[in-house]
Amino acid sequence: MLAITDATWDVLARFAYLAAAILFILALKFMADYRTARRGNLLGAIGMLIAIVFTLVASDRITWTSLLIGLVAGSAIGAYLALTVKMTAMPQMVAVFNGLGGLASALVVLAFIWAVPAIALRGAVGPAVTTGISSLIGWVTFTGSIIAFAKLQEVVISGRPVTFPMQKVVNLVLFAVVVGLIVLWGLYPHLRWLVIPISVLSVVLGVLFVIPIGGADMPVVISLLNSYSGLAAAATGFVLQNAGLIIAGSLVGASGLILTRLMCVAMNRSLANVLFGAVGATAAAGPAGTEERRVTSWTAEDAAQTLVNAAQIVIVPGYGMAVAQAQHAIKELTYVLEERGVTVKFGIHPVAGRMPGHMNVLLAEAEIPYEKLLDMDEINPEFERSDAVLVIGANDVVNPAARWDQASPIFGMPILDVDKARTVMVCKRSLRPGFAGVDNELFYADNTVMLFGDAKKTVTDLIAACREA
Repeated sequence: MLAITDATWDVLARFAYLAAAILFILALKFMADYRTARRGNLLGAIGMLIAIVFTLVASDRITWTSLLIGLVAGSAIGAYLALTVKMTAMPQMVAVFNGLGGLASALVVLAFIWAVPAIALRGAVGPAVTTGISSLIGWVTFTGSIIAFAKLQEVVISGRPVTFPMQKVVNLVLFAVVVGLIVLWGLYPHLRWLVIPISVLSVVLGVLFVIPIGGADMPVVISLLNSYSGLAAAATGFVLQNAGLIIAGSLVGASGLILTRLMCVAMNRSLANVLFGAVGATAAAGPAGTEERRVTSWTAEDAAQTLVNAAQIVIVPGYGMAVAQAQHAIKELTYVLEERGVTVKFGIHPVAGRMPGHMNVLLAEAEIPYEKLLDMDEINPEFERSDAVLVIGANDVVNPAARWDQASPIFGMPILDVDKARTVMVCKRSLRPGFAGVDNELFYADNTVMLFGDAKKTVTDLIAACREA
């Protein structure tokens, strides 16, 4: 391709990987602050571009023409997705990206191990084991992410946990068989055909791994699968002896595990309980049971009188806001209330929505100042000082039963203390339970009123009523 020796390309590639690694680290640093998050995203993209280009150019199996075609095609697809995928579907897109990362790792090592002559594999214990590990993680990530996407999209598979008798035993046996095959491959590296049963069983394991996990735990699952995609890339990097893949995969894997841990802490549950607890498989109280209990229902005009006369209100968004795409209407409502001298703050629970930071992203899209978005520890002391709270589509994260009902699957989960405000207004279509499958005691509290209907329409009605009040 170029009049440069392989040794020179190797040296250049190493420096390129070092530069990419520095950019990746800076990207994570900048993305920790909303004011520099866009810069961090750009630096990460530049680092990945550098790593990809130098990896492909250093290969003797690629031409500049095919490299350019790949870059243009990939950029076009990425730009199309960025411009067309709705913010409400961002969790699904993240799940697909995680899956594609795992698939890429699995296919790359599969092609690599099949391209190496069988005789060259004799005694190659390291490549055999790392290839097996990469295949396991890659295929589990791919099929698990596809199931997560289907659950989030609620196509083919319900968002509720899917369980069957002895499910944990089946998963454990299947995992043990795959590990056994990897060990066997390490003992006999020339038996490269072992990659086939390892891959097939890993595909099945990925499906069985995710189907028993309900929608309430999707934020944890997405961050865990994100970590898996990084670990798969790192393992593939060891197979290919590619420093860029090792560094990038390790960063993604480590950051994903840290985020997974933070999500578990936010729910006060162990990772094992999230993965194997099947929370939400059955509803503790269905709609028929809730209809027998007394609730207070208000109109938009009733609620507007309370809102415009309040000194401070807190808005608590949830997945219902995302589904209704009500974030822009909420921004307008905030503007109307602030014109009337009302202080408006937002309370964000760490696991509200379908992925980590879901609510923050949606509200940022509506250009709501980030300073108004307070996390759980910051906003909880504010509820007692608030005249009203407007809950829009949130459910399990505001359920006071988490404090006292030891039989509830969400018992012990830190929640937003919205029930401590003078008036709690809940904007929701019905009294149906949330993803955890438990009835919400907040709906029946003496200081709670329900605003039934679509979130966007309800907020729009509130805007009109507040302007007339």
